[in-house]
Amino acid sequence: MRVMHLHSLPTPFVAIDRARVTSNIASMQELARTAGVALRPHAKTHKSPAIARWQLEAGAIGICCAKLAEAEVFAEAGIKDIRVPYPVNPVNADRVRALLSSGVTLSIVVDDVEVARQWSQAMAGAGAKLAVLVKVDVGFHRCGIDPDSPHAVEAIRTISEFSGLSLRGLLSHAGHSYGANSAHELAEIADKEIGLLRAMAARAKDAGVEIQELSVGSTPTARFITIQKGVTEMRPGNYVFYDRTQVGLGATTLSGCAMSVVSTVVSRPVASRVIFDAGSKTLTSDAARGFGTTVGHGLVYPDLETDTPQPSITIERLSEEHAVARVLPNCTLRPGDRVRIVPNHACVVTNLADELILADGLTVVDRIAVSARGKNY
Repeated sequence: MRVMHLHSLPTPFVAIDRARVTSNIASMQELARTAGVALRPHAKTHKSPAIARWQLEAGAIGICCAKLAEAEVFAEAGIKDIRVPYPVNPVNADRVRALLSSGVTLSIVVDDVEVARQWSQAMAGAGAKLAVLVKVDVGFHRCGIDPDSPHAVEAIRTISEFSGLSLRGLLSHAGHSYGANSAHELAEIADKEIGLLRAMAARAKDAGVEIQELSVGSTPTARFITIQKGVTEMRPGNYVFYDRTQVGLGATTLSGCAMSVVSTVVSRPVASRVIFDAGSKTLTSDAARGFGTTVGHGLVYPDLETDTPQPSITIERLSEEHAVARVLPNCTLRPGDRVRIVPNHACVVTNLADELILADGLTVVDRIAVSARGKNY
């Protein structure tokens, strides 16, 4: 069989370093084991049953999916323990019942009593039981019940009594951790997150509701799981590949970034400007975040062999099929040269690719289908 190399594939494409992704999976699993918590990775980062199986084989108890369509893809691939930490609307009851009937252990989140009531009616009327967790707003101010509300405990108690539902516990996502300015601030966010969940669980217990699970999920705060006493489950997702944002937030180093976009120089119209063939349809327009100032749409390595990025190559703007980079006049890049770009946000890059090219160094070892690409419904 002919050996394929990264130099021979048409660009742009998304490459995954096999040694790094394997190490990332093992390291997060070991962190969860050390902390004594279950690891349930969020599969929205890779959208691939093949990579989910690697995580399960390493010790994960199941996976998370962003939407039901994503869950349906993983269920069809034989993965049977799926949590959807998203406020799924009861209009999707038929799809949920179908997943349950297929043997999937499925759970979703609720943060509204009336929505939970509708789920109860939809499940009880069909003789089914749906596991739910109440989502708690721990500071991100997106979804979740307000832990300071005088009605919060009553809402949890009411949901726990609905037929057709089985209340498993409380769930949070500290998404505001992506806006932290220091490791100290990240640690404070993690500490406050578990403090709010523990307090809510204690109040619920006083009201007669036993909370079995406290589930947290965020790659930036994952490193603090050993001090989040009381957590039963962690749900990081981005860690499987990492990206430039996670480097900026101190969650990893560049050597941990398993994903890169391989791109070709297609134009050097002036000495200070280089054009790559990976535009917003590949890199996405997401900005990088982190403790310091991070500019550009990805970090550029000037060839496929080097382990040293070139910060002076700055991708200043993107068109759909063009990355416009500012370079120094002595930059040696010319049309036809290939570069690697560590993206700002790996999860959205995956969702724009049909496949991920798994590589050992420059050697292609597999093509991994992004089976749940576009399954955002």
